[in-house]
Formats: sequence, structure tokens, C-alpha cells
Amino acid sequence: MIYMKYSSTVKGIFIERPNRFVAKVRLTDPEGVPYGPIIMSHVKNTGRCREILAEGARIILEKSSSPSRKTAYDLIAAYKGDLLINIDSQAPNKVFGEYIRSSDLFGKNPKVFPERTRGDSRFDFYVESGDRKIFIEVKGVTLEKEGICMFPDAPTERGVKHLKGLVKCVEDGYEACLALVVQMGGMKEFVPNYATHREFGEEMEIAERNGVKIMVCGCDVAEDSISIGRAGIPHRYSE
Repeated sequence: MIYMKYSSTVKGIFIERPNRFVAKVRLTDPEGVPYGPIIMSHVKNTGRCREILAEGARIILEKSSSPSRKTAYDLIAAYKGDLLINIDSQAPNKVFGEYIRSSDLFGKNPKVFPERTRGDSRFDFYVESGDRKIFIEVKGVTLEKEGICMFPDAPTERGVKHLKGLVKCVEDGYEACLALVVQMGGMKEFVPNYATHREFGEEMEIAERNGVKIMVCGCDVAEDSISIGRAGIPHRYSE
């Protein structure tokens, strides 16, 4: 089952990113031959993505259905060599929300509530299924090196706060889960990106020791779709 499909995609070439919201791109035909002028595209990810959005990278754009928008396209994915990486920051929540409802992972016909607050943290999902009550935080993973995927690609104090909040949920009698949605295929394992934010990796390890479930979800990524393929990519904490 395809959990998320884009309606109208085209190919292009990345040129540069003047700021975190927009990129200069040039459209190409299906064979990769450029045509037309350089245009501005909205980038559906405010993260750095420096390892992905390099000059000359092959990219995938979705044409907007709104004629009044300043940018006619959204940049949703890019090739890093031959590896296609979805960089749409909205995709992880959408596909994992569908995964909750479709996979029986949290029981049949669970009640799913997006954006629920517990304590001083707002989590992506709260799920009720029978006697189970579960808080879930979802993170999209776009960083990889030699088949190992990593998070985060920039320091994230918000991510650390979420991990501590999930531990508090467990202490209060709830189930808690960190879902790492890997927005690319073929990854062998997950390791926290200690070099970028050591505290996140340390807090992730503490959270798992204290009962927070860690799910690393591999995705099947195509130029016009993304779906969760398997929810069992192994993870480790050693560098």
C-alpha cells in the first residue's frame, strides 16, 4: 500500500539555496535534459540538507495546484548519487499516521489523535487502543553515510526535550514511542549523530533504558510516493 503519493511531479536540477525556504532550480525532461529558465522553488524542509542539496543534484519537484502561489513548485526529493532521498518534512507524520491506522501495530482500529500535549511537550500522536494509551513522537531521517542513517542533521534542543518528555510519559503510566521515519531505502542500521548533537544520542539511549520504545522505520521511496516498508531497522549507540 502506498501511504503517501504526490499528484504531479517533475524532474529538475538543484542550483543553489538562497535561504532555507527556497531554492533556485532548473526543470529537466524525463531524460534529465534541462530546459527553460532558472526558477525559484519552495523547499519542503527547513533543515540544512547540505549533504543532499549540492549544486547539480538531480531533484524531484511537485507542481503546486494553487495558481496564486509565488513559487509554482515544491522541492520534495533529491538524489544523492543513486540514492533517492525524500526531504519533505511533512511526509514522516503523514506516512506514520497512516501506518498506525493500517498496520495493527497498536491494535485494531486504534483511536489516533494528532498533536497532543502532555506536561510541557507536544507530541505528534496520542493513540488509544483498548487499555493502551501511547504518546508518539515522529522524526524524519534524511542523513546517511555508507548505508547508515543518522539523526539529527543539526542540533535539536526540541528533540532532546521530546525524549525527556517521553520518559516522563512512561513514568506516569503511559506507553511512549520515538518513531524515526527513514526517508530513503536500503539502510542497514541507525546511529544517533553524536558528532552533530551528542546530547540527543545520550538522551535517546537513556529514554530506551527507561521504557521508551524506539522504532526505526525504513521507507520505500519513489519519485512520486513514499511508504513505510519495514519498522525494524536495527539501531545502536556506539559511534
